[in-house]
Amino acid sequence: MIVSPAFAAKRYCILGLARSGLATLDALMASGAQCTVWDNREEARETAIANHPDVVIGDPMEIDLAGFDGLIVSPGVPLNRHPVADRARAADVPIIGDIELFALARPSLPPHRVVGITGTNGKSTTTALIHHILREAGVPTIMGGNIGLPILSQPALSPNEAGTGVYVLELSSYQIDLTFSLDCDVAVLLNITPDHLDRYDGFAGYCAAKARLFSMQSNAHVAVIATDDEPTRAIAATLAAPLEVHASDIPAGDQAAWPSLKGPHNAQNIAVALGVAHALGLDEAQTRRSLATYSSLPHRMERVAEHRGVVYVNDSKATNPASTAPALGAFARIHWIVGGLPKGDSLDECAEHFGHVVHAYTIGEAGPVFADQLEKVMPVTRAEMMANAVRSAMDNAKAGDVVLLSPACASFDQFRDFEARGDCFRQIVDALITQDVTQHKDVAQ
Repeated sequence: MIVSPAFAAKRYCILGLARSGLATLDALMASGAQCTVWDNREEARETAIANHPDVVIGDPMEIDLAGFDGLIVSPGVPLNRHPVADRARAADVPIIGDIELFALARPSLPPHRVVGITGTNGKSTTTALIHHILREAGVPTIMGGNIGLPILSQPALSPNEAGTGVYVLELSSYQIDLTFSLDCDVAVLLNITPDHLDRYDGFAGYCAAKARLFSMQSNAHVAVIATDDEPTRAIAATLAAPLEVHASDIPAGDQAAWPSLKGPHNAQNIAVALGVAHALGLDEAQTRRSLATYSSLPHRMERVAEHRGVVYVNDSKATNPASTAPALGAFARIHWIVGGLPKGDSLDECAEHFGHVVHAYTIGEAGPVFADQLEKVMPVTRAEMMANAVRSAMDNAKAGDVVLLSPACASFDQFRDFEARGDCFRQIVDALITQDVTQHKDVAQ
């Protein structure tokens, strides 16, 4: 874990003891800080005490916050409406997250660089791709932030003969809201479309949250921005010398050589990754070779099976229409499983690629509304449940077709999270393929 003298003898209150909260507690206690913690779950509080007998249990809504050096909250805490925000401000206590603690610890770490990636869609893939490019180049690197293990739980990087270590951080707008001193050597913005508007003062407020990543940068550091939409162009226009890239920089023919990076959305991810590699001084030929060995992240255009010439793709991470649209653009004949907890009533952002959809299968809370829209332009099965959708798609699909789960919705109506939804899709596909193989084997005998 990251241990720093920056935290010695300081007092922090931690609200929320899930994975990142516990990692933060471990790092602070190992650094000599005094910690008061709270979680509404009794078992989480008991875990904290078991690991750190000196920890103090205290609800920040009840204790006196005066004198604390920071209130550390999970990015999931809605500060625009949670009363703890007013209590902290009244006590003049900064509200921060684990990324800000990492930023504060940086002066005591071995020489290193930081790449911070934000945007509405594509953050995880781009973060993992840059991490992969660095590893292939032999550069010490750790991936964290909104992906993988909490950054404070990971070991500090040291340089090697291939170069200075690089921390690659995926940063949501919520994490940026809790960060004030992260000076990224390379700061990245992919795209901005309406999302999470319940947390901000309209779309402009959401855009401003993304822009803060660049306001924390030193003048000598690099901003890489994919200026493919108006909000990103507006932010780029406020910066002195951003490195602007575009999805159109990547010829569609080149993507054929990179099997896990197909589709127009990945063209933008690739363009950004190449821009970051250039900013870090990596060899361009080596960087391009590494694109061919990159493997998709789970639930992000993840190829989970092929059976009888039909490919099954899990894109459960596509939780809004803007992130589903490029997935529809990636294949010629699609059986599309769509629906869940909607973030809006319209699929208009996907309409450009409706011609690629052979048949749609609607599920979840959004199913009836989406079916009403889609039936005007394509065949639709009102499947309601994932198992029904996959079975129907498997029955209808022909060799050369793709069965694509790209829901354009959140998962919380039927699943714990997008990962559980993607796992369910994979399990159903595996079970139905096994059943089909067994039946045909029995017939053959």
